[in-house]
Amino acid sequence: MKTRRLGSAGPTVSALALGCMGMTDFYGKRDDAEAIATIDRAIELGVDFLDTADMYGPHTNEELVGRAIKGKRDKVFLATKFGIVRDPADPTKRGVNGRPEYVRQSVEGSLKRLGTDHIDLYYQHRVDPATPIEDTVGAMAELVKAGKVRFIGLSEASSQTIERAAKVHPITAVQSEYSLWTRDPETDVLDTCATLGIGFVAYSPLGRGFLTGAIRSPQDFEPDDYRRNSPRFMGENFAKNLELVAKVQELAKARGVTPSQLALAWLLGKRDFIVPLFGTKRRSYLEQNLAAADIVLTGAETDAIEEAFPFGAAAGTRYPEAMMRIVNA
Repeated sequence: MKTRRLGSAGPTVSALALGCMGMTDFYGKRDDAEAIATIDRAIELGVDFLDTADMYGPHTNEELVGRAIKGKRDKVFLATKFGIVRDPADPTKRGVNGRPEYVRQSVEGSLKRLGTDHIDLYYQHRVDPATPIEDTVGAMAELVKAGKVRFIGLSEASSQTIERAAKVHPITAVQSEYSLWTRDPETDVLDTCATLGIGFVAYSPLGRGFLTGAIRSPQDFEPDDYRRNSPRFMGENFAKNLELVAKVQELAKARGVTPSQLALAWLLGKRDFIVPLFGTKRRSYLEQNLAAADIVLTGAETDAIEEAFPFGAAAGTRYPEAMMRIVNA
């Protein structure tokens, strides 16, 4: 597995990272045995960068990851997140908390569930508009001094927020959605990361599975699948986005790769500090996606992809309205 450095002064990690969220939440029924086997196989193949969060489940994802890495903690660069709070009475409702006391409380829960004495990369999952970013990052910096966290990051933060945060403590990585159908980071966040020497972790690089070409109808989703309520997977938006994916499939076929591999290779070619974070809970998809690390697109191929799927082409917002409100745009 090829590697990349997270920022100018950060750690070296596998060029592709494994997102574990869907193994316990949001994307249909669980299969813990296959999920743990997928994590095991990822480690065998050289993927050391694993990503989870306390809100996935909530808590169940960290617990599963903790079981999966038991006895092999030294082989893993472990990332988790805090800050999104789910309502116990209605888990579909979300809040955001970035208060220093909550930061200190959250890390203890994550450490226990993950079965480790330290977290390699600790993200603020969403920026809390009610708490100055300086206060949140200051509390995160205290965790670094205490040895509970090695590096800190932000998720879905604006350029202005990133710049303010970096004045308090070095930010190792920014994680935001980035793919052919969500190219928002290209407007300014990627440039900010380049200027400040911050790594960029691109989550949902396959458009929540849409860019794989395997999803042909909203009925393909299980009844409890989050995507049934996601604007890009509904009604006319679904049909329009399917037309875009068809173009990606044609380009992938011409290159002799899968649509997933093409989408990941496109991201890897955008900037050398980008690490795509794809999610899967099956070994077969894992191995297929990891092959993208060895695909190098030509300039002409990249131009053709971007012509087929231009900036802003996807129909519909990337989250339902309530979740869009907590994105720090």
